[in-house]
Amino acid sequence: GGGGGGGGGGGGGDPPKVEPQKKYETDTLIVPIDGVWLKETKVGTLSKVLSILSMVLIACTFPFSMIFCFKVIAQYERAVVLRLGRVCKGGSWGPGLCFYLPCLDEIKVVDMRTLSFEVPPQEVLTRDSVTVSVDAVVYFRISSPVASVCNVEDVEQSSRLLAQTTLRNIFGTKSLNELLAEREALSHDLQHTLDTATEPWGVVVERVEIKDVRLPASLQRSMAAEAEAFREARAKEVAAQGEKDAAQALRDASDQLMLSPCSIQLRYLQALTGISSGGGESSTIVFPIPINLLNRLGNLDIGPSQPIYENVNPVVKK
Repeated sequence: GGGGGGGGGGGGGDPPKVEPQKKYETDTLIVPIDGVWLKETKVGTLSKVLSILSMVLIACTFPFSMIFCFKVIAQYERAVVLRLGRVCKGGSWGPGLCFYLPCLDEIKVVDMRTLSFEVPPQEVLTRDSVTVSVDAVVYFRISSPVASVCNVEDVEQSSRLLAQTTLRNIFGTKSLNELLAEREALSHDLQHTLDTATEPWGVVVERVEIKDVRLPASLQRSMAAEAEAFREARAKEVAAQGEKDAAQALRDASDQLMLSPCSIQLRYLQALTGISSGGGESSTIVFPIPINLLNRLGNLDIGPSQPIYENVNPVVKK
């Protein structure tokens, strides 16, 4: 009974082993080194022997061997050293003067500056079945040198191909009006998608700019004709509104002039002055003749109902 209880206690008392959290699903990612989870392995006997032999060889060929044992790493660069195929302890090296074993170590220098590449024009079929050509520019930088070396073969080429496919996928879900009106929002979505996808490669996508959205020639002509028709219709509306406003203004002016006969007489004389003056070099002469005189000569009967300001009729001579 005691043995059974002890066995039961032993089975229930041991806590389950918790596996270390893995950032990326591989069998060798256990210990994080410079942003990348790598398997921590002890240096084997053969590796130690080869390292000692390399040091002896360097010492025997001193000082000529120093030419091959040092490498200068610039301020904007980092060096990832692979010794017998494994990343050396400490991750990336630099900047400065780095010592390595030329027989055992392989150095891969990574540029940490912001780089850019152009996405070639991509033929995209929009949501409303319009084919457009879109090109863009991507700015990125390497945030983890070890990840860019260990997790991807060619980080720049892979980022370039990923940008092309992502651009087609995102723009294919938008309509033509959204492509033309929401370019900034589309650039932000493209930048966020690329940044998330390239994070395991040690890449940070800083900015994505859409250069141009090219439309087919037939669609350009159709849109130009539509825009021209809209402008003409708008111009006609503005002209009609102007005529309406002018007619209303003339009506108000006529109502105001009817209140004072002298005002319309003065306006009449002002119009004659404008006709006679012309453009400055005109030879037009205006003689205002009273209408009463013409009525007497022509035996015209105007009647007492005619206003007084109609008694003057101009005679224009050129």
